[in-house]
Amino acid sequence: MRKIFTTVLVVVLAVVLVLSVVKDPLAKFSVEKGVEMVTGLRLEIADLNIGILKTLVGIKDLKLFNPAGFEDEIMMDMPEIYVDYNLPAIVMGNIHLRTVRLNMNEFLVVKNAKGELNLNSLKVVKEEKTEKKPAPAEKAKAPEIQIDVLELKVGKVIYKDYSKGGKPIVQEFNLNLNERYTDINDPNKLVSLIVVQALRNTTIARLANFDLKGLEGTISDTLATADKLVGTAQGVVAGAGGAATQITQTAQDAAKETVETVQKTADDLQKLFQDPFGAKEE
Repeated sequence: MRKIFTTVLVVVLAVVLVLSVVKDPLAKFSVEKGVEMVTGLRLEIADLNIGILKTLVGIKDLKLFNPAGFEDEIMMDMPEIYVDYNLPAIVMGNIHLRTVRLNMNEFLVVKNAKGELNLNSLKVVKEEKTEKKPAPAEKAKAPEIQIDVLELKVGKVIYKDYSKGGKPIVQEFNLNLNERYTDINDPNKLVSLIVVQALRNTTIARLANFDLKGLEGTISDTLATADKLVGTAQGVVAGAGGAATQITQTAQDAAKETVETVQKTADDLQKLFQDPFGAKEE
């Protein structure tokens, strides 16, 4: 009986150790590929931390890249993202996120030397412009998702026009958007919302001859839930300092709890192996 118990503990310890090693790289790969499927563009994440005992995820340095043929490499730069997910739903195969906090440092809209606009390479823009929907075989199905609360911060939006030749014409807008939205159930709506809210209070859509009204029409229900978060930045994702501290602390707490769990299991194993024949009866 003792031998069986020891074996079970060894297996549990091994599983915990394996999960602590592979969970973050696996999740990082899944997020990168999932976003690429939704946007049609390459995405890279520098770091992703998932709590084992707490349903919190911290993502750092997320970058969405422009397609080939554009002078600037990056379209969107998000230094920090915070996610609180519903674990039972995830286990059942449903992506249910209670809270998502996106902190976008910079959104770059570019018209290249050929007059092509990088926004037109986004899958949601292509589909909005195409009256006939692509056949199922032509595209992979976007993952279903439910976001209860989205808190979006957008710092700066920049427009660069290389189509005139020579140095690009550059216009910069300090947006400082900080808003909350609720009940987003489509990843395409999430992408559309980010684009619309980043551009609607600038002149970029007019300068680039981009039809922003088309995207706005697809997310009118989400826009109706908008709630400004002016003055409530602390504890949300309010600038690099506060968000980094929150995400780092979350990761540290999860790591500490994982280490304590592994250490306790190791101590139990050590006690068992100290006397392989069991305690002597008197």
